[in-house]
Amino acid sequence: MISGFAQKGVMGKARELFLAMPEKNSVTWSAMISGYVECGELELAVEFFEVAAVKSVVAWTAMISGYMKFGKIEKAERLFKEMPVKNLVTWSAMIAGYVENCRAEDGLKLFRMMLRFGIKPDYSSLSGVLLGCSELSALQLGKQVHQLVCKSLLRNDTIAAKGFVSWNAMISGYAQHGEGLVDIGVQYFDMVKDYGIEARPDHYTCMVELLGRAGKLVEAVDLIKQMPFKPHSAIFGTLLGACRIHKNLEMAKFAAENLLNLDPKSSAGYVELSNVYATMNKWDHVARIRLSMKDNMVVKMPGYSWIEIKSVVHGFRSWDSVHPELDSIHEKLNELEKQMKLAGYVPDLEFALHDVGEEQKEQLHFPL
Repeated sequence: MISGFAQKGVMGKARELFLAMPEKNSVTWSAMISGYVECGELELAVEFFEVAAVKSVVAWTAMISGYMKFGKIEKAERLFKEMPVKNLVTWSAMIAGYVENCRAEDGLKLFRMMLRFGIKPDYSSLSGVLLGCSELSALQLGKQVHQLVCKSLLRNDTIAAKGFVSWNAMISGYAQHGEGLVDIGVQYFDMVKDYGIEARPDHYTCMVELLGRAGKLVEAVDLIKQMPFKPHSAIFGTLLGACRIHKNLEMAKFAAENLLNLDPKSSAGYVELSNVYATMNKWDHVARIRLSMKDNMVVKMPGYSWIEIKSVVHGFRSWDSVHPELDSIHEKLNELEKQMKLAGYVPDLEFALHDVGEEQKEQLHFPL
């Protein structure tokens, strides 16, 4: 009964039954913890986990998924290290969590570690890895994972089962290709229920990205408000990015404020909200946001990108001064900048560093 209520999100009744039980075992504790995680009530899940008399692998894994869902990666990592016993679901939750939090490289590293420990992947872990490969443009590794699927008994499972990560990969793929494929992406979202899979927060995040990239911001906000569970920080971060691209200041403010309420340590939320206020010439608000950022010891991480060439992954950071090919990179950037300007490119400086001059802003777009 407790599991049934938890799966339906009726946690109030599940809690009543749980408290009325004369004896509780690992199954009942795990059902409550997992239920709160699925409903987006992370604080209550933490409360139950900390006082649980018996913590099963299911409970540990649920907490890891919950922390990853809310972008609390360090806490998920700490639990993962502390776990006395890990199973395949635990490894898959960590891998998928890294990928969903834009740390695909860490997800692939963990996948390699999992293989070294002799743990055979299933369709869920492989789907997460493939999604990570697509985000990193790691073509060779992606081909290797695909070959692993084709050569193993997982092929039919991976194709037929269509786990939620697989659906996310399809929806995200259509999102990456812009407005022309929005309708197809929406069809995939609707098909999730047809295959007996309940739409989860990750599905909604992908849909918000899909609608946001196409400029359908009103539809994206409506979808967030219609969610059957509490939105997590990643959804508002995705919406914020779309608002910035399409220069919708009011919705950007809405997204940033909700993001910071859920994740006060989000540097993106502070920076984007500060820029939104600056665009509206509300400099007192800009000062307040930056002071709050300083008080909370939030530091903006430098931009980072990578590309795989001949099975070697090359990483790049903004303002990098130690890269072995630094001179060649700057020479090529100078060449590209000249070509872009000749082609009529004008950098969009509206959202960038409003407290510096236009010339400095342009230099920052081409940090040489």
